[in-house]
Amino acid sequence: MHQSFLEHVLNDLQNKGTDFSECTFILPSKRSGTFLKKHLANTLAQNIFSPKILSIQDFIADISGMEQTSNLDLLLELYDVYKNAQIDEPDDFPSFLKWGQTLLQDFNEMDGYLIPAHDLLNYLSAIKEINHWSVQKDKTELIQNYLQLWNKLETIYNAFTTVLKEQKRGYQGLMAKIAVSRLDDYSKNHKTTPIIFVGFNALTSAESKIVQHFLELGNGQVYWDIDSYFLNDPVHDAGLFIRNYQYNWPYYKNKAQLNPQSNFLSPKKISITGVPKSISQTKYVGQLLHELNSNAAIDFSKTAVVLADESLLSPMLQAVPPSINTVNITMGLPLNKTVLYSFFLALLELNTNTSERGWFYKYVLELTSNPYCLTLSESSKVDFAPLLAKEIKEQNRLYINNDVLEKYDEANEVLEIIFPKSRISVLVWIGNCLLLIDQLKSIFQQEKNAMELEQVYRFYILFNQLKEYLANVDFISELKSIKNLFKQLASMETLDFIGEPLTGLQIMGMLESRNLDFETVIITSVNEGILPSGKMNNSFIPFDVKRDYGLPTYKEKDAIYVYHFYRLIQRAKNVYILYNTEPDVLEGGEKSRLISQLLTDENMAPFVTHTIAAPQANITPAQPLEIEKSALLQDDIIAFANSGFSPTSLTNYVRNPIDFYTRNILKINDLDEVEENIAANTFGTIVHDSLEELYTPLLGTLLSKESVGALTAKIPSVVESHFQKNLFGVDISKGKFLLVYNVICKYLENFIDIELKQLQRHTIKLVALEEKYDVQLQIPELDFPVKLKGTLDRVDEFDGITRIIDYKTGKVEPKNVTLTDWGMLITDYDKSKAFQLLCYALLYSKKHGTNSLLAGIYSFKNLGYGLFSFSQDKKNTLIDAEVLSTFETHLKQLILEICYPSLPLTEKAV
Repeated sequence: MHQSFLEHVLNDLQNKGTDFSECTFILPSKRSGTFLKKHLANTLAQNIFSPKILSIQDFIADISGMEQTSNLDLLLELYDVYKNAQIDEPDDFPSFLKWGQTLLQDFNEMDGYLIPAHDLLNYLSAIKEINHWSVQKDKTELIQNYLQLWNKLETIYNAFTTVLKEQKRGYQGLMAKIAVSRLDDYSKNHKTTPIIFVGFNALTSAESKIVQHFLELGNGQVYWDIDSYFLNDPVHDAGLFIRNYQYNWPYYKNKAQLNPQSNFLSPKKISITGVPKSISQTKYVGQLLHELNSNAAIDFSKTAVVLADESLLSPMLQAVPPSINTVNITMGLPLNKTVLYSFFLALLELNTNTSERGWFYKYVLELTSNPYCLTLSESSKVDFAPLLAKEIKEQNRLYINNDVLEKYDEANEVLEIIFPKSRISVLVWIGNCLLLIDQLKSIFQQEKNAMELEQVYRFYILFNQLKEYLANVDFISELKSIKNLFKQLASMETLDFIGEPLTGLQIMGMLESRNLDFETVIITSVNEGILPSGKMNNSFIPFDVKRDYGLPTYKEKDAIYVYHFYRLIQRAKNVYILYNTEPDVLEGGEKSRLISQLLTDENMAPFVTHTIAAPQANITPAQPLEIEKSALLQDDIIAFANSGFSPTSLTNYVRNPIDFYTRNILKINDLDEVEENIAANTFGTIVHDSLEELYTPLLGTLLSKESVGALTAKIPSVVESHFQKNLFGVDISKGKFLLVYNVICKYLENFIDIELKQLQRHTIKLVALEEKYDVQLQIPELDFPVKLKGTLDRVDEFDGITRIIDYKTGKVEPKNVTLTDWGMLITDYDKSKAFQLLCYALLYSKKHGTNSLLAGIYSFKNLGYGLFSFSQDKKNTLIDAEVLSTFETHLKQLILEICYPSLPLTEKAV
């Protein structure tokens, strides 16, 4: 590899006879300081006292005499100032957090670029006023309240910065602004100290003044990590900032010249690979690392995996091959990306959404399915989590209350923390979280699980931090107020990996790579929206105002990432660039412009290869699934035939033989789920059961207007009782279930109205309700008995003719019960309703010897149509002996197809 940038800096200083022990090195990050010490140790022939090595933030803090404070401390302080700014109806803290961070960022940029607050904030206020210009002379109250904040911005800023200065703490921009004003005082005490600025690129106006100040004094030196290829190209974004310093700084105009390096065009291998989706990229990197590991020439201490999308850290760690023994992870895993975070967030949601009726089932299931809740549950005397989830699903419990929890009394120690019996305050919730952490700590200590213990410890610190913050503020009292604060804190804190920074494979984010050089570099997620990040305008300051005042826009921010990208590859020998070929909203856009630049750069053409990684997939036409009838399956079919084919099981076969196999033979039913909205089958069950209860007292009698009319008054109580029976614990006094309850009551009232109209001209005698039938079918071709069974919703005598009625709550059309071709009956699922009616007619006929009857469906979705009667050719509705005989022939044909061992079950397209 070429001499690294840090080695180049040290060699140049050594050639100038610099005494390193007297120097102060200023670097963009602390991490590059570790590598600087390593290179310094290799450069020196004798021992010296280590020079002072500072990050730019620490150097600015040293000059300003202030301490950088945490983002959350700043937000709490800013909210306190905002509350006292005499604004009518100020936002509460959770609402403030949504925009307070953006305002803080704007204050930071404004100070960092040394823009007078009075100028910019008043300009911003005037812009907001124009945006809300109206033809009405008087502003509405809403607009006045909105504009009030913008008019008070300067007051808020002044009060906020005054408080911070008094406390000698601040944000980076404010500290840099104050440092600029104190440069002369600082210089008096550090006149002879050589101050070496190493590897900077995008400096704020304040940082630029600080660097120039020491350069002009004569004791400052600056080393830029820039290649002449970018610096001398007037439009290349990688050299945007440093070109600007070269042309505009008096130091370079009058005293010195800027000396770039020339490494970018040296021979190298650049492999650009498109990989579908983000996780596949990490798998591809794992495979690549495995291949590199088998190459003895590769030194992994000079190899870096750079994750442009830092959220891929967890899958990347899983993908690193076991053969690579030493890995150093320079980036932390944000706490909000851990499963333990999702556990505490689920607990917060559960405790926040408590009502008089208890805890809503969705929040309970989300918590009880979390691995950490399952761990706590398994270590309790009763493993309550799976039992509670099972009870919710089986008994359709929409709410869990204390009565339900009493069954799991032996697990009280955990349950009382998770399900507090009354509404709790924020501090009590934090105390409960610390109690759960204590229990998890005991469990993981017994298991000697160091990784889990580290996570638990980080959350222990986080909750104690929260406790400390809340002790000093009075505006966070309700539990819902803490949600945004908890999220904010968890996103800022990281789970750090302890490793040896100078050995092994380096896994890092883009910013951690500053000043570092590697022989082999693998960069992932090189897509628009990630690298560079693109138009992300998290600011209240409009684009044109930023341009006027010299504030960075998304163009400058993109140029920063362009610089980091090219800087990483300029000295490398082997570069592997991966991008996602399947862009979407969450995972960035099309392949990055940086890749297009490399592919279209004539000077790089000899070094660059471009491929798409895709699995070797042999595309073959989809073949329908065929299941041969083994001896075991044939035994199951025979057992099913003995117990009885129902009309539904036979129509399942007509629809798709595989459905018949899974539902009726294997008994694989739909997953039990809690019905928050009523399911179609439950709706139908309530209608059927309610009609049965209403009409049962009238069995065996001739229906009269009086007897049927009296049923209307009973409908509400009967429907309510069946709601409770089928959906235990639902509240039909409000919400969606009230609507469904009213719909069912209306359906039944409409049905009774139709019945009353028919009684004006016809006589109806009620014969049977929900009666079960089964008959043996004589099929000589089979050497085992076959039964047909079914439940008839209602049988009556309509003007002396037996009539079989089936209730349907779904939609029915005349074509579903009309038959023109008998062959369609056992091949077309559209005729399933006609098939069911004929099955019921055959069952009734065989049991009672009746050869003349009617069969039809009442569809509650279109009751106005009346009875949908089975008919042949839309004319003949009477089911006689000939119809029954023809149907029985086709029924036996269908059953023979199901039962013949040599005929496989073949999938149909549904």
